Amino acid sequence: MFSFLVTSISGAWDRPGYEYDRSRFLEYTSDEIATSFRELKAPQIEALKELPCLFAYEGTSEAMRVGRLKSVKVRNDGRQLYVEPELDLGIPPVPFDRISGLQAALDIRSWELNRTHWAIKDEDLFEVLARTGIIPGATETRKVEKEQLPPISPPEFQADSVGAFVEHVLRMDHDGREVFYRGHSNRTKYRLEPSIFRKDKDGNFIYRDAEDRMYRELLVSNSMDFPGDVYTLDRLVRMQHYSLPTRLLDITSNPLIALYFACKSNLSEDGEVIVFSMERNQIRYFDSDTASCIANLTRLSQESKESMDYSSNDVRKFNRQTPVKRLLHFIKEEKPFFEGRLVPRDLRAVICVKGKHTNSRIAFQSGAFLLFGHDATLDEGGTPEISVKRIAVKNKGAVLSQLDQLNINDSTVFPYIENSAKYIAQKFAFKAE
Repeated sequence: MFSFLVTSISGAWDRPGYEYDRSRFLEYTSDEIATSFRELKAPQIEALKELPCLFAYEGTSEAMRVGRLKSVKVRNDGRQLYVEPELDLGIPPVPFDRISGLQAALDIRSWELNRTHWAIKDEDLFEVLARTGIIPGATETRKVEKEQLPPISPPEFQADSVGAFVEHVLRMDHDGREVFYRGHSNRTKYRLEPSIFRKDKDGNFIYRDAEDRMYRELLVSNSMDFPGDVYTLDRLVRMQHYSLPTRLLDITSNPLIALYFACKSNLSEDGEVIVFSMERNQIRYFDSDTASCIANLTRLSQESKESMDYSSNDVRKFNRQTPVKRLLHFIKEEKPFFEGRLVPRDLRAVICVKGKHTNSRIAFQSGAFLLFGHDATLDEGGTPEISVKRIAVKNKGAVLSQLDQLNINDSTVFPYIENSAKYIAQKFAFKAE
């Protein structure tokens, strides 16, 4: 394996250090490898430092360098990754045209050189470079195989029954903070990311680049379903309900609902319930200005979102950018008296929002949402604003039976007649002794 690090900043790899947005880490990386780096604790950081690296620049004008990472640091509450490159001075710079013919062998996709990101590839960098005469064949290197990657940390708590789960929930001390829950049916596979940012097994974004078009297409084809929605957030909540990928991540204030979702599928895999806690004054509502700013990012094209420059601390300069002005136009459509001043940090935040209970499913599930800003990530270990704890769930079949006794099942969690009919049919179906 090797790390493939790309930047748009000329000469960056000759400097002492470089900082990536956490959201750019593990793009175009297979799901199997990405799972091992879901969290970045000491074992994962040591593994990253063991990997050989190919340091590249966007475009084709600057030569690539080979080396390793001397240091990896998680900064800004998990939002940034600071790396210190250590170039192998025994290997001269590699011109792009020497690498271009090796892209397939190194699993470097053509568009990767047009985007700043950090991928981890399951290929032997030194073997490929030696085979093609770019480096001497006798070069000795340390190799890291997938089997050597660090496992995900064991869960803080485990439960194999509803009673054990509730006991863990009641024992947690949240110091007066508001608490929400989310269930994952596979604790090693799923991450805290909204569906719009999800990737396929090879690390390619599935929906992100078409976010604005999907939003408009659903409004065009089903406009009668959105008559009373005032805010873009209202529409996103409804779209999420209809399974359109959005920048919303469902959470609930009912721990048993989260337990149900942790158990309802992937019965052979351990599930988990994630427990979030946050100060009450950090929770936004459906009419929040910050929520409007983030939600309306949906309506910008991916090209516009990518062209927004967040590097300056000058708010006035930030607001003079064309895509920012377009975003402001969308916001003022729903809030005409909104002050024409967007704060860059707000647009890249993850906030908790209580939306309107526009349908019976959201109401029964005690639903709320985490709303993700542009390229925003939520550290799997939590942040100072959003604390994260986990309860692993085993013995799923028995847990589902216990939840059914508490009237938590398909019929009540998804309160539509077709789901009720299906549940009743299964309940009364003949079962041979």
